[in-house]
Amino acid sequence: MGNALRFLYGHCCKPTTAGDSDSLGPHGVSAATVGVSALARDLFHFEITSQVPEGLDKHVVSSKKAQANWYRKLLEAWKEAKPPPETPEEVARLVIQTLKRHQKADVEGLLAFYGLQLPHTLAQVSAGGPTSLPQGVKFEMQTLPVDPQAVADGDTITVYVSTTDTRESSSVPGEVHMAAVQRSKARAERNYGKADALQKKIVEAGYRVINVQNEEILARKYRIRLRGIDAPESSMPYGKEAKEELANLVQGKCLRVFVYGEDRYRRCVGDIYCNGMFVQEVMLKKGLAWHYTAYDKRWELETWEKEARAKRVGLWASSNPEMPWEWRKDRREGR
Repeated sequence: MGNALRFLYGHCCKPTTAGDSDSLGPHGVSAATVGVSALARDLFHFEITSQVPEGLDKHVVSSKKAQANWYRKLLEAWKEAKPPPETPEEVARLVIQTLKRHQKADVEGLLAFYGLQLPHTLAQVSAGGPTSLPQGVKFEMQTLPVDPQAVADGDTITVYVSTTDTRESSSVPGEVHMAAVQRSKARAERNYGKADALQKKIVEAGYRVINVQNEEILARKYRIRLRGIDAPESSMPYGKEAKEELANLVQGKCLRVFVYGEDRYRRCVGDIYCNGMFVQEVMLKKGLAWHYTAYDKRWELETWEKEARAKRVGLWASSNPEMPWEWRKDRREGR
C-alpha cells in the first residue's frame, strides 16, 4: 500500500467512541472526515480483503463484481498519483478521472456515498502550464513545499526557494551561508540556544533553514502577490473562504511561479501553477476573487469571473458584493 494511503488510514480513520455514534456518516466516521479518510479506509480494506464496503449497493446500479473493479482501479490510481490526493476536491477529481468510462449513475453514486462533490459542482480548470516562459516574465521559480500557514489571504502567499537553485546559489550572502553552516554544527552539538540565534540571523536576512523530508535546506523567502486577481480581505464576506481555498490548493505542494515584477510592498507579482493547475483560474472560477482589471487586462481572467458570476458561486451569491479595492479605500479614508 502507498505510504500516503496508509498515513490517511492511520490518522483519519481511527475508531470512534460510542458517544460519537450520532454524528457518524455511512462508514462509521464523522461527517467532517467522510470523503478522503473514508475512501482511504475502504481502499485499505479492499487491498487486504478484496471486499467492497457494505451499503454501496444503495447508491450505485452495477454489480458487486463491477464495484470491485472500480476499487482496483482507484487503488492503483491513488498509488500512482504524485502527489497523492489530500483534499476532498482532489479525491473527487481522482474518482471522476479514473472511472470516466463507467456509467454516470455509478460514478455519481460512488461520489455521493463518500460525500464528495459531483462533477457538475467542480470548477473545470485547465490542465498543464506554459511550456516556455510567457512574455513579460522576469524569472521563474520552483518553490519548496508550501506551509498552509504561509497563506496570508486569498491572493498573497509566502514561499521559499532552495538556495541550491541555479538562480539563487550565486546570490546567497556570505554571512547567511556561514550562519547556516554554524547553525548545523550547533544543532549537532545540541547547542540549541546558539542554533536559534543563528536561525534568527538567517531569517532577518530573508532566508530560512527548512526541514524537508529530514533534510535541512537553506532557502530564500519570497512573498507572492497573485497577478491579476483581488480576493476579499480577511474581514470581508468570503475573505475566510478565499484564504482557506488558496491554502487547500497549495499546502504541501511545490509551486511553479512566473514572476512579472514587484508591487509597492516589495512582493513579487506572479502567476502560480500547482500540479499543472493555474491557481488564479481556480480562485476566479470558484467565485473567491475578482479580476483585478486595474492592473491586468487578460481576457481569460475576465471570462472566468463572468462564468462564476453567471453561476452565482462564491461571493457572487450576493447581488452586489463589495469590491476589495473599494473596501480598502474606504478604510484609508476613514469611512
